[in-house]
Amino acid sequence: MLTVLAVLPAIYLMYYIYKNDQVEKEPKGLLAKIFVFGMISTIPTIIIGVMLEGILGIFLEPGSGLYNFLDMFIVVALVEEFWKRWAAKRAWKNPAFNYRFDAVVYCVFAALGFAALENILYVMEGGIYVAVIRALTAVPSHAIDGVLMGIFFGEAKVRERRGDEAGQKKHWKLSLLVPMIAHGFYDFCLVAPWEWTGILFVVFVIAIDVWAVKYIKMASAEDERIAGFDNHSTE
Repeated sequence: MLTVLAVLPAIYLMYYIYKNDQVEKEPKGLLAKIFVFGMISTIPTIIIGVMLEGILGIFLEPGSGLYNFLDMFIVVALVEEFWKRWAAKRAWKNPAFNYRFDAVVYCVFAALGFAALENILYVMEGGIYVAVIRALTAVPSHAIDGVLMGIFFGEAKVRERRGDEAGQKKHWKLSLLVPMIAHGFYDFCLVAPWEWTGILFVVFVIAIDVWAVKYIKMASAEDERIAGFDNHSTE
């Protein structure tokens, strides 16, 4: 029962993003592959995270402001987003990656693969209360980080097709940097000792949730083919 509750938010959000891919649906096999790789990405994330926290604890007092900042932005956000992008990159050379919005779909599926397994671990330990709280906060946050990643992931693909190597490298870096900042800010607000960060967290979550819904609908409706692809692409 708890396992079902843990994965339901990810299933719903994957259905939501898939439904909004209006122009050309992505191959289900490819999406399943990305989702599984997203789940697998939790393994190196945990291993590297434990190592980095150990190193960080040598130089800084655990719980201090600087420790929390570096922990949330680097140890957690940077490492997690790096490996989620690794999962999404399984689609990079696939001929089905022929529209801008495809990148958002891939990155969200990768993020939700990660979130699904992570959520199972948290919910099995914390129970139904944790399942409800994370369904409303953490899991959607992972999906939104996937949207942010997908914007620049897609633009990097566009630049690659245009032969713009500098532009591709720039947007490839942004596909990691932007979701890392959003992710790190989200987590840091939760652990910061100041009362006002709680209010800032609520405002941030509401604002970015509203933005994400509007962006998904707009980007899907205005989706465009990436130059250089044939009209029909399959996995």
